[in-house]
Amino acid sequence: MTTRSIPFFPYSQLFTARESDLMEVMRDVCRRGAYILQKDCKEFEATLAAFMGVKHAFGVANGTDAIIIGLKAVGIGPGDEVILPSHTYIATAAAVHMVGATPVLAEPGPDHMLDAADVERRITPKTRAIMPVQLNGRTCDMDALGAVAARHKLVIVEDAAQGLGSKFKGRSAGTIGRFGTISFYPAKLLGCFGDGGAVVTNDDAVAERISLLKDHGRNADGRVVAWGYNSRLDNLQAAILNYKMKTFPADIEHRRRVAALYQAGLGDLEELTLPPGPEADPRHFDVYQNYELEADRRDDLRAHLESRGIRTIIQWAGTPVHQFRELGFAVSLPRTDAFFKRCFMLPMNVALSDDDVAYIVAAIRSFYGK
Repeated sequence: MTTRSIPFFPYSQLFTARESDLMEVMRDVCRRGAYILQKDCKEFEATLAAFMGVKHAFGVANGTDAIIIGLKAVGIGPGDEVILPSHTYIATAAAVHMVGATPVLAEPGPDHMLDAADVERRITPKTRAIMPVQLNGRTCDMDALGAVAARHKLVIVEDAAQGLGSKFKGRSAGTIGRFGTISFYPAKLLGCFGDGGAVVTNDDAVAERISLLKDHGRNADGRVVAWGYNSRLDNLQAAILNYKMKTFPADIEHRRRVAALYQAGLGDLEELTLPPGPEADPRHFDVYQNYELEADRRDDLRAHLESRGIRTIIQWAGTPVHQFRELGFAVSLPRTDAFFKRCFMLPMNVALSDDDVAYIVAAIRSFYGK
């Protein structure tokens, strides 16, 4: 096998693939001196809302701020508990902590998403909300989670940082709960050239509070009427994102094609547990932010792939949230622990060619002697 180099994520290609157009976008913004809360940000918010099919979208400084602002907007605070998966980035739990509430960690189901049955077992009189994480470009089973929330009179709020474009039964990730959040970190499905995020909602009252919270508590007249944060999506990043939205549907289809090729090439290997394929469940439209799978002899397989120039990673540096004992977590989550002994991620991005995927598939099959 001829060795080639396949990075896990080609950050520089975010710029070089469309360098001429992106430079013109940035020159236009800078020539106008349009840096904060200008028309480009408003245009992007409108474009994002239309794409997601949601009434309100607000650009903020990053995905973590988005969760904090959303939680504040729906009244989550001290004394409250919020149930979320341990299989997520620390930011999800940190946002709950930062508003004074307690993150309660739960197990994943077979599709690696938040398990509704395990959530229900963890509900206490202090539980106020369930926060599904729409992970890896897949939306959770929102019917099951919604039924649990309805039985216990809880609110659902969504961390859809990795879910933009994903749908469950035709509804976009981030639009099913009271609010949803998106991240525009460079490696996300829609990435800018720095930090960025958004909060979306269909609730007019929540939208009004988000609008105040993200910009120093200022109302539409510019008067400060509440305490707020300085968390605004800067206009340069908004302009870049607005430009990239033009090709975003095509980018999603590329990711789904890569996932289909992985499924076709690896689906028969008993040593692997793959994520659901693009056509596996008509309720789900998955967009494959990441391609996370489980593997026998995972570490040896990763070394084998590395020797052939194929870079892989283990999400969250191999540490689910409940394993951060320094933060006071003492919960036992055996399913999550078992998953993290086997999980890793293959390259998944719009720069991957069919030949790249075939090379990766051949390398994995050779490792298992197939």
